[in-house]
Amino acid sequence: MQSSGHRFRDVEHHPLLADNESYDSSSSSSEADMAERVWFIKDGCGMVCAIMTWLLVVYADFVVTFVMLLPSKDFWYSVINGVLFNCLAVLALSSHLRTMLTDPVSTQDDTRSSSAGKSSVRLQNLGGAVPKGNATKEYMDNLQLKPGEVIYKCPKCCSIKPERAHHCSICKRCIRKMDHHCPWVNNCVGEKNQRFFVLFTMYIALISAHALVLCGFQFFSCVRGQWTECSDFSPPVTVILMIFLCLEGFLFLTFTAVMFGTQIHSICNDETEIERLKSEKPTWERRLRWEGMKSVFGGQPSLLWINPFAGFRIRRLLRGKKGGPEFAV
Repeated sequence: MQSSGHRFRDVEHHPLLADNESYDSSSSSSEADMAERVWFIKDGCGMVCAIMTWLLVVYADFVVTFVMLLPSKDFWYSVINGVLFNCLAVLALSSHLRTMLTDPVSTQDDTRSSSAGKSSVRLQNLGGAVPKGNATKEYMDNLQLKPGEVIYKCPKCCSIKPERAHHCSICKRCIRKMDHHCPWVNNCVGEKNQRFFVLFTMYIALISAHALVLCGFQFFSCVRGQWTECSDFSPPVTVILMIFLCLEGFLFLTFTAVMFGTQIHSICNDETEIERLKSEKPTWERRLRWEGMKSVFGGQPSLLWINPFAGFRIRRLLRGKKGGPEFAV
């Protein structure tokens, strides 16, 4: 199909919006404004899994702090392990929030800000979630495509599909460099939030390993003291709480350690999990090993790589006003 000197190619061989079909541009505009303000996927399963994640971390923190550390007679043992565990827990939950509330791409205005005649660059800059329903004639005219240039449209969300984008049936969007949709963070892992997902898996694995080590020391201490004065709780309650913590720690450590390893492998090979499963041949210039790590985590290796607060911005959302003062970390 040719239109205005360029071609629209439908990935799944569905037609574009016909002339007699209407697309509510005002709703699309309002969706874009909301996307700039907040990103949250309203999926029941994902929200339940996200809440469960927080509750399990809070449970682990309760058992470690109130069952094992506070009753300990070794002051510095309690302080050092308490500060370390709680700091890791805060970093893990912060990484979880950043993964869940970050648009997997979020550069919607790049297509409008690029100069004329550079449509390929503008389409590539649609990182993360692609604006829904932007495959319209008016939008195409604004792109000022070169004659004969081919772009792709997703028939499911009626959006122009950038390179390496895949449609997520849960997010109902095309996500650039989509690795997978994770219900535990209630979001897709894509170009702009993969870094936070890697940090989330890393910190959960660390607090799980730390909890297992503390459980081992606590069991040894309680058995040696014949369960007297090793906890403020009764021996049966202490055993039950610690057994559940050991099971939780083992499962979470296994799962997150595997996920962390696969994510690092994907980043170093510049290949998402979907691309690997579909055996897609790369049509892009791969960034291997350290180049891939720097593209995801940003810049040269530094402590900012493991800081989930890096680049965090707080925007005051005022009714009737777009944007507002921003505070960046």
